[in-house]
Amino acid sequence: MIDDQSDLEAHAPHTANLSRARRRATLAVLCVTLLLISLDNTILNVALPSIVRSLHATSTQLQWIVDAFAIFFAGLLLTFGALGDRLGRKWVFMAGLVVFGAGSALAAWSGTPDRLTAARAMMGVGAAALMPCTLSILTNVFTADRDRARAIGIWSGTAGLGVAIGPMLGGLLLVHFWWGSVFLINVPIAAVGLVATALLVPNSKSPHARRPDPLGAALSMVGIGLLLWAIIEAPNRTWTSPLVVGALVGSVVVIGFFIVWERSIDHPLLPLEFFGNRRYSAAIASLALLLFALLGLFFLFTQYLQFSLGFDPLETGLAIGPIALVLLVVAPMSVIIARRFGTKPVVAGGLLLVAVGLGLLSRTTVHSTYLDAVPWLVCIGVGVGLGLAPSTESVMGSLPRADAGVGSATSDTSMQLGGALGVAVIGTALNIRYQNFMTPLLAHQPIPSAIDKLILGSLGGALAVAAHVPGKAGVALAGAARHGFVSGMDLGLVAASIVVAVAGLVVLVALPNRAPSAPADPPQGSTPTPTDVDADIRHGRG
Repeated sequence: MIDDQSDLEAHAPHTANLSRARRRATLAVLCVTLLLISLDNTILNVALPSIVRSLHATSTQLQWIVDAFAIFFAGLLLTFGALGDRLGRKWVFMAGLVVFGAGSALAAWSGTPDRLTAARAMMGVGAAALMPCTLSILTNVFTADRDRARAIGIWSGTAGLGVAIGPMLGGLLLVHFWWGSVFLINVPIAAVGLVATALLVPNSKSPHARRPDPLGAALSMVGIGLLLWAIIEAPNRTWTSPLVVGALVGSVVVIGFFIVWERSIDHPLLPLEFFGNRRYSAAIASLALLLFALLGLFFLFTQYLQFSLGFDPLETGLAIGPIALVLLVVAPMSVIIARRFGTKPVVAGGLLLVAVGLGLLSRTTVHSTYLDAVPWLVCIGVGVGLGLAPSTESVMGSLPRADAGVGSATSDTSMQLGGALGVAVIGTALNIRYQNFMTPLLAHQPIPSAIDKLILGSLGGALAVAAHVPGKAGVALAGAARHGFVSGMDLGLVAASIVVAVAGLVVLVALPNRAPSAPADPPQGSTPTPTDVDADIRHGRG
């Protein structure tokens, strides 16, 4: 540990003295890696039918193939964020690349649903090591407020782009290759990223890192894991299921104990005083609600495109394109707009635009076309693009760089929870409306219970049954199921619109318009403080 200014000056320049070319190269490496993780959130969706055919996965197995990644990802973010601050962000980042790449290779060649689920969990562990390090390394490389805001704008655009183009890339791969290709594509990118990181990315860590907090790490993993499990399972088991209620109660108890424990020790995994900063806490909430809307929308709209409009996986991916293009353009511009007009109106305006887009999209009927939806998709894309980067910059800019890993992990965790909650809330609204619509129609029909359950379980199940029913009865069943689904989708979009609109109003009240100087963030060219030191440069390892 460096205890005084003269010792610091004698041993190392700060990361602020990195060349412009190396900064840009570092940002490129971080963004490519982030794109890899963001893609994985959505690329799998279009491959699920192929996995069912090849591995004979049941619906429950399919659910856990998707969700194993999210549970391990969100549950380990805080732990790995703190580990990066302590051991060195570059080393944790590189370890994450190795684990993520290995998990992807195992997933691609999995021969059973259980093996694929285990491989997906391994990928989640790798992603949890990678994700917080991308932002914490970025924050320590781009130390000036303006440069950091611009870099975070590019980072945010990349994150949104990855989520949006995942279905497109997945559809393209499935046209030419088998389902494992959606995982195998990660392996060479991870390998190149590992080499590029070793050569180009500077290491940084907190010279005043806290002692390990193993109990806090265990409590955070268990509490978040239980909460995510309940959120994910609720649409299938219902919110009143004893297992779901038990998991929710358990998560509240464990997270409560985590908060008490973190307050009682002098080396907490998550310093709770961060949340006393209105800029930090309001930005965390806005990030969660933006992902609530975006992933909830994708969950509904990809099904609508395939089941109601008859799009194939590639066409579905391309249909999401407007959101991807808008995010790519607007997210980097949003930090410039926020610097001119302030963070508050930009983030609140973005949330309100998302709410308006969701509300107008909820007017969709079974007779609507894809072109009817495009303007509202663009509106939602603009809103997410406006809100994502300034909110992220508010989180990272309100913390000392020494705590960048934990700060990044907290924002990432909020986005994962927001996305999972969006799918759960919107999925529940969809299921309730769909089943309430279909149940009376089937009540007096001589249908076996297994077939009845299949029809009520999902639109896809109903259409599969309708395909085997001859004549007008099959056509009528398919039409009724599509009508019930669209009605449920509209209800889910209305619910999401209301939640996001309220969040926008809260941000108007709670989020400061202008940021104070970032803690421990000296002006460019000034004498650095011992807040955060580039460990590789200090020891002459470049």
